[in-house]
Amino acid sequence: MASSPEFVRYVAEQMGMAGVIAYRKMFGEYGLYCDGKFFAMICDDQLFFKPTEQARSLAAELHVDVLEAPPYSGARNALLVENVDNREALSALARATCDALAENKAKGARRKGKNAPKET
Repeated sequence: MASSPEFVRYVAEQMGMAGVIAYRKMFGEYGLYCDGKFFAMICDDQLFFKPTEQARSLAAELHVDVLEAPPYSGARNALLVENVDNREALSALARATCDALAENKAKGARRKGKNAPKET
């Protein structure tokens, strides 16, 4: 069952305090972007964040129930958020996830730089 455009719009509006939220249809479902960064998916009218430690700990602080589950068959686990009605919590989780993903990317870039071939 594909996700409904109405649900996708609703979830994107709910996360609006995190930044510019955009969505794109991908393989019959939707990918969510915050300020141009891919951070979540909507599959079968369910919201899945990319799994980060920051989002896990923030969800616990905000008393938001998250489950680890694959968004589709054969996928790695993601953070499933079942209650999408708390605008502040969703925005905070979106921002924390994007910040963590940017941090991880920067760490990866530093590692690559250390092992990059030297110019001669």
